[in-house]
Order: sequence, then structure tokens, then C-alpha cells
Amino acid sequence: MKTLLANCSASISELKKNPSALIDQAEGEPIAILNHNRPTAYLIPAETYEQLMEKLEDYQLGVIVRERQNEKISAIEMNIDEL
Repeated sequence: MKTLLANCSASISELKKNPSALIDQAEGEPIAILNHNRPTAYLIPAETYEQLMEKLEDYQLGVIVRERQNEKISAIEMNIDEL
């Protein structure tokens, strides 16, 4: 059995019956959605999803910065007034 990455879980049937009640019951925590007792999805609050997307974007920008730092060796120094 796979490890659940949430303290709260519900079956797809429970989710279909009353999604709002399920979300309220989880009190902002992630909900593992199970199909035949296996996690098939995670339901997370919109605010948490937005925070995750921001962190992912920050990480991706960090990767770009690290890649470009290596390009500094081949850069040509210029004076902005000469352009």
C-alpha cells in the first residue's frame, strides 16, 4: 500500500456525495482521495495550491539564476554609456 501524504482521506464516493462538507471537515488540511483504498488524488485548499505554485516558480527561477551564473565567465564587460 502506498503511503498517504495526508492526515485525512475520503473515497471518491464520499467526495461525490458532499464535497463541501468534506473540505470543511478537513479544516484546511490536504485530503487523500482514495479509489479501492489507494490514493488517486489529493484535494488541497486553493490557498495552499497557490503557495505551492509560488514556491515552484521561485525554485525554477533559482535554477535559471544558477545556470546563468555559470555563463558569467564568458561574458564581455561593457560600459552602459558606450552602448
